[in-house]
Amino acid sequence: MASGPDTTSASAPDDSRERTTAPAARRSAPGESPHVSSNVSADAGQPVSEEAGRPGRMRRLAALARREARSTALAALSGVTLAFAFPPYGIWPLSFVAVAALSLLTRERTGRQGAWLGLAFGWPFFVVLLKWLHVVGWDATIGLAFLQGLFVLGLGAGLAVTSRLPLWPLWGACLWLTEEFLRDRLPFGGFSWGRLAFANTDAPYTPLAALGGAPLVSFAVALTGTLLAAVALTCWRLRSAPARTTRAYATGAGALALAGAVTAAGFAVPVPTKAADTVRIAVVQGNVQQPGMHFLGRPMQILNNHVEATLDLADRIKKGKEPRPDLVIWPENSSDLDPHKYPEAGNRIDKAVKAVGVPVLVGALVDHPTKPGYVENQGIVWDPEKGPGASYTKQHPVPFGEYVPFRDQLSKVITRLQQVPRDFYPGDHTGVLQTGPARLGDVICFEVAYDEIPRDTVKDGARALVVQTNNATYGRTGQPEQQLAMSKLRAVEHGRAVVTAATSGISAIVSPDGTVQQRTEEFTQDVLTGNLPLRDEITLADRVGAAPEWVIAIVGVLACAGAVLLGRRRRGARTQQAAPDAAGHGDGNDEHDRQAQAEGQHQ
Repeated sequence: MASGPDTTSASAPDDSRERTTAPAARRSAPGESPHVSSNVSADAGQPVSEEAGRPGRMRRLAALARREARSTALAALSGVTLAFAFPPYGIWPLSFVAVAALSLLTRERTGRQGAWLGLAFGWPFFVVLLKWLHVVGWDATIGLAFLQGLFVLGLGAGLAVTSRLPLWPLWGACLWLTEEFLRDRLPFGGFSWGRLAFANTDAPYTPLAALGGAPLVSFAVALTGTLLAAVALTCWRLRSAPARTTRAYATGAGALALAGAVTAAGFAVPVPTKAADTVRIAVVQGNVQQPGMHFLGRPMQILNNHVEATLDLADRIKKGKEPRPDLVIWPENSSDLDPHKYPEAGNRIDKAVKAVGVPVLVGALVDHPTKPGYVENQGIVWDPEKGPGASYTKQHPVPFGEYVPFRDQLSKVITRLQQVPRDFYPGDHTGVLQTGPARLGDVICFEVAYDEIPRDTVKDGARALVVQTNNATYGRTGQPEQQLAMSKLRAVEHGRAVVTAATSGISAIVSPDGTVQQRTEEFTQDVLTGNLPLRDEITLADRVGAAPEWVIAIVGVLACAGAVLLGRRRRGARTQQAAPDAAGHGDGNDEHDRQAQAEGQHQ
């Protein structure tokens, strides 16, 4: 692990070792053009072909790989360490330990070396984090992990070039947020899994979400990590007696104190939880017949599971064993057939809703009314008297899961994409739905990972959030735990209770302070009942919106650009100092000139 200015050839640019150890160029014979010697073999005097030059490049690459093997292995280990900070493991302190490790490994490296170490960190991190995608195929896991790792490649390069700047821990923390900012949006709307905030939903940093949302939590975790890297660097340098100065001790102590202050800052943030009123809810988890890609089973099988669980609830209410709820929530895809198109599906839903006697929020796949071949992923308010009413359509379909970009071209190459027969059409408004006496904000499945969708839903008047989800494909893989962690963070961020309704688990009721009040086990049929707090007050995070994320991300970009420009200016100054005078001779004052003169005298 790098821990300070590295003066060995391993930390120099890729070709520096060759420049310092290569033999002096052969003198040109009288009348021979100087440039000819660069294409002549030193052994045989024969021209060197392009093919002959390739083994030399391969040897250099092999030498580079051997030279960087230790750092590469440490970067990969650090990436895996970060994955264990996330659910289902949930060892959140590992998040800033991993940040500190990557900061030290890229410290005062070249941008190219930093990029390599970033990829070596990011790719294993996402492979372990996204291992639940192996249900689709390990090639999908490795491919998506590599794509996400490319963003960390850029982060590694940025950490390397900014590590020479004053206040480098601050710029490094900003760059972590820049990486998350870009990955949250690119490509095809981005992929938000793996943000530092989602590993810290039970940590001292969590209350910061009420001030600046998930981005502020990620920034605080990253800043703690980079400050701890500065502390470790100072401790390493203090091993040398000349380095034991008052300034060095003050720098290390200051960085440690600031890291502690950032970690403890969350304890000073009030998390509003007082409810204006409450509503009694029931969350139905009907279960599926089998996990994996083919969880649907026979048509109407999943729908019947939810109908039967709701009828059982109605029976217990009738017998006085259970108070009647004000509303019932079903999960995403709880109706596997379009209830508007298939009367048998609509009739079954209507029977369950009338039996329980209160509105039910039903999840269903509905054919698009005007675009043949497209389907909408909807939450539908089903009233016992009026039938289906207001609905919300998922705004952010999952690329390659719910729609296929460039379908005509890619489906011919990747035949597995044919398993997505129809594209989901995105909705165009937030999911604020009046469900009985409660004004709920519907968020469907992966949408909970994107900041803007829950935030816009709350700002449009949602008094509590509902995450309708179907995790049957990824059951018992850790993915449901990761998604539940996001619900916990959103509860704190928006000061809203969050209900997660899943077909096969994990269904849960989360209070506004992020505490899980109730939850189900996976692959069981179950019903959760309880009082849901409803709130109208919005948090500071909702008021400021995405502004903190934009500011911090832009600061990271500017720091990186400034470091690059400063580096070029310094190199330009050294080049100008070392340039020969008008007569073609060095002035003898530069080390390069003295070395050249010594070589000339020796020859």
